[in-house]
Amino acid sequence: MLNLKVHIDNNSGFCFGVVYAIQLAEEILNEKGILYCLGDIVHNDEEIQRLRKKGLITISHDQLQNVKNETVLLRAHGEPPSTYQIAIENNLTLVDASCPVVLKLQNRVKQSADADKKIFIYGKRGHAEVEGLIGQSNNEVVVFQDIKELDFEKMPKKISLYSQTTKSTEKFYSIYNQLLEQGIEIDLNDTTCRQVSNRDIQIRSFAQSADVIVFVSGLKSSNGKVLFEACKQYNPRTYFVSSTSEIDPSWFNALETVGICGATSTPMWLMEEAKVRLMGW
Repeated sequence: MLNLKVHIDNNSGFCFGVVYAIQLAEEILNEKGILYCLGDIVHNDEEIQRLRKKGLITISHDQLQNVKNETVLLRAHGEPPSTYQIAIENNLTLVDASCPVVLKLQNRVKQSADADKKIFIYGKRGHAEVEGLIGQSNNEVVVFQDIKELDFEKMPKKISLYSQTTKSTEKFYSIYNQLLEQGIEIDLNDTTCRQVSNRDIQIRSFAQSADVIVFVSGLKSSNGKVLFEACKQYNPRTYFVSSTSEIDPSWFNALETVGICGATSTPMWLMEEAKVRLMGW
């Protein structure tokens, strides 16, 4: 027996936007037994499988074109205006679980677009939230994940700078300062979600509280990748798992302390399941 001492990070688990979306989904599923969801409700395969068993059907934007007279959940990431137009044409009942932080960001991007400002978004192209933002601006935006992608000489001398809500606040301001050094005038819009960005700070402290860290996250989670790297930086013995079956006993020595944490898309029940597995060794 390893007799591990295991504790779960109290700050880990779903952010309020994801909690709200899943609560809405479960209420409808309990009532109707079926609900369409536009895209993954959360970037965690284990949670999606749990909800699928209750009747949740995940559809793509292409598939949405052929869905008529049904109820469709819009997840926390937000949607472009085109989605709402399709809903009207197809007589769909929308359950809008868009995160209020994302909706505020969409509104600000639209205002910048309406004012013909040059919009730059620090984010991941293809991410649902970013695609929703692009839709607010008639596709006239520049999306980048790293400042190295930008050609300073070809950039406008005045831009509006935004961030995907789940990106690192620290890195966002680093990008801002580097652009200023290049003589670029910036209309700065700090649109990172503080509940998410504060996790980055909290998790660094948590990573140092145990001998070994087990980081539980879905493979698709952008936030998960950021937080895992933060953990790894402060505790080299940090291991990434997407399901509890991936946890390997060889990672641990007898009587060590183990911390379990995760992304804003990681359900608490999955981290608790990981704890039960570890306590059994």
